[in-house]
Amino acid sequence: MLDIRLIRQSPDEVNAALARRGGGYSIDSILAMDETRRELMKREEALRSERNTLSKEVGRLKQAGQDTDDLQARTKALADEIKDLELQKKALEDQQDERLKDFPNLPDAKTPDGKDETDNVLVRQWGDEFKNRFTDTPKPHWEIGSDLNLIDFERGVKLAQSRFSIMRGAGARLERALINYMLDTHSQTGYEEIVPPFLVNAEAMTGTGQLPKFESDMFATRDDALYLVPTAEVPLTNIYGAEIIDYEAMPKYFMAYTPCFRREAGAAGRDTRGLIRQHQFNKVELVKLVTPETAEAEHLALTRDAEAILQGLELPYRVMELCTGDLGYNAARCFDLEVWLPSAGLYREISSCSHFGDFQARRASLKYRSPETGKSAYLHTINGSGLAVGRTVAAILENYQTADGTIKIPQVLQPYMGGLTELKETEPHGHGKRAETASTTGV
Repeated sequence: MLDIRLIRQSPDEVNAALARRGGGYSIDSILAMDETRRELMKREEALRSERNTLSKEVGRLKQAGQDTDDLQARTKALADEIKDLELQKKALEDQQDERLKDFPNLPDAKTPDGKDETDNVLVRQWGDEFKNRFTDTPKPHWEIGSDLNLIDFERGVKLAQSRFSIMRGAGARLERALINYMLDTHSQTGYEEIVPPFLVNAEAMTGTGQLPKFESDMFATRDDALYLVPTAEVPLTNIYGAEIIDYEAMPKYFMAYTPCFRREAGAAGRDTRGLIRQHQFNKVELVKLVTPETAEAEHLALTRDAEAILQGLELPYRVMELCTGDLGYNAARCFDLEVWLPSAGLYREISSCSHFGDFQARRASLKYRSPETGKSAYLHTINGSGLAVGRTVAAILENYQTADGTIKIPQVLQPYMGGLTELKETEPHGHGKRAETASTTGV
């Protein structure tokens, strides 16, 4: 949420920053509400002062044995008027807060200007030597997954609806191996592992900006006011919501594996095949709660932490800095990690590493105690996928496929796969036979 004081004190700068996102935003209504609210506050203060003066006079006259009925009646009338002003002010503050939630974050000064994803900026590219290293005729991951009985798309739809799938046998094991590899790797750089609730309340969803703007993308329970997590960002960021963290306890690094649930209502018709855009998918999320002066460096470090997973897996990728026209609603600055998918001959997003400034902190009331002033101040939030597991499976199947149809297992995953080094075509599941047939180290 934007800082109302910033809007009040620097309206031209705020308008200019919002215009960098492509226009369509006006703070005029916010300023008008703020001016009315401030007038109500002045009126309330004046009435309180008058009431206090009258109360003292009533006390003096009573001591003198004089009649105070008229003054007491006036004091009561003032109290009623003050109460009415308080109600008006509260209603206006609530209206103003709701209106502020419609506004996106202000882009960081370093975020490049642009109209859409075509204006995103290449920061760096890694792993070109690993492109198409096993076959010159790559198949898409959904064909590989079906051929090797790793993924069952049809039965996933049967059990739920479109864009749900089943991971089977070695496919399920590969997904589990990736989760463990990601968590183990990130634990070495100081992230505390959390197992959060997979259902969260509306307050938590509002704190990170999913509500109210993206409610159509969320899955909600029928009988309780709870939402299925669209990302572990929501519970992790809100762990210290409405609290003040001691400065000495900063920064906070969290990581969590969760299933994630999204309707993807805004992406109808896109990526209808395969694992790229599912309604349910697994993800390891990284979240940092930091002080403002360290936030930029922490954001760059988190991005490198996510990259480390791709490098360990030897998956070609690139880092793109999002321009203002492609920047997410909550973010001030963002780096997308895009992994190489050889079947399509292009890069696809596998992680977004975002710095939100104090935008989420204001919504979730996330604060720390300043050592200089002793007062509370809003902290900064940072997060990124470390990584989206299903998309990583897709990237491995495509990048590690060989001409004879087998899939090499990345070396760093082999200990998590019981020493398996490759995946081969298997018998259909459910016939009492071993579900995975693969070469094993030392066999």
